[in-house]
Amino acid sequence: MNLDLNFLLSPLVLGLFGLCIGSFLNVVIHRIPLMLERQWMADAGAQLGDAGELSRAMGLPADQAEKLAAAANALSERIEKLPKLGIALPRSRCPKCGHQLAWHENLPLLGWLRLGGKCSACKTAISPRYPVIELTCGLLFAALSWRFGAQPSTLLWCGFSACLLALAAIDWDTTLLPDSLNQPLLWAGLAAALLGFTIPLDDAMTGALVGYLSLWSVYWLFKLVTGKEGMGYGDFKLLAALGAWLGWQMVLPIVLGASLIGALVGIGLKMNAKLREGRYVPFGPFLAGGGFVVLFAGAPRVLGWLGWA
Repeated sequence: MNLDLNFLLSPLVLGLFGLCIGSFLNVVIHRIPLMLERQWMADAGAQLGDAGELSRAMGLPADQAEKLAAAANALSERIEKLPKLGIALPRSRCPKCGHQLAWHENLPLLGWLRLGGKCSACKTAISPRYPVIELTCGLLFAALSWRFGAQPSTLLWCGFSACLLALAAIDWDTTLLPDSLNQPLLWAGLAAALLGFTIPLDDAMTGALVGYLSLWSVYWLFKLVTGKEGMGYGDFKLLAALGAWLGWQMVLPIVLGASLIGALVGIGLKMNAKLREGRYVPFGPFLAGGGFVVLFAGAPRVLGWLGWA
């Protein structure tokens, strides 16, 4: 049995498994923001489609409220007619020509290489980000096997890393950190601690509390001083999840590392005139990066770097 577990959780097998999970993450990264935006529009349309409520809430004359409500109802009807969008459906296809990918075109990493990075039907370039995510996930899983060995908790750390990778990519693309990923990551960290797979439960609970309140405090202090929002609530939740998995002692090192790397990247983007509109850089990817550094380095080494050991 030990030999079977050693093989199944070996760097080679977990690395190949990570490639497959990375292919799935590409779907998650692309579709979850679209699903959220569509749902927000549908909710807004339903809310604005009530002329009486519009008139009461906004103090509009009845005729104006009815016109706005009619437009909102038209939007709701159009959204309802859109093809269903989920993680599993529709099947992957080229966004330009609609060509549905065959199974061999969907093979992790190999499919992109075999196609030469282009759609087989219309020859539109396929972003190299897809194989990069797959390869990154595969390397992460292989490294986790090397770091933790052939034990069941290694699979938990694989799940943690896959979710963290997806959140980092979504935040970089859209500045969103979806609750549909953030909250399960937090609760999974607490559950893993409760079951004795990761860190002591009191460290996990304190880590979640310290992680959330630390960035929450910075957010409100910055807003009181400047009148502006320096980050989103998703960053609080992500750091809470990192604290639940890695412990309260690692919260400050993660924030320090994320701030340093984020500042360097921001300066680099500014020098190359590549800062997005609003001149900001999302913080989530750097929090995720800090989490990965702590995960692979280990708490004792990180505390030693900071002279706190």
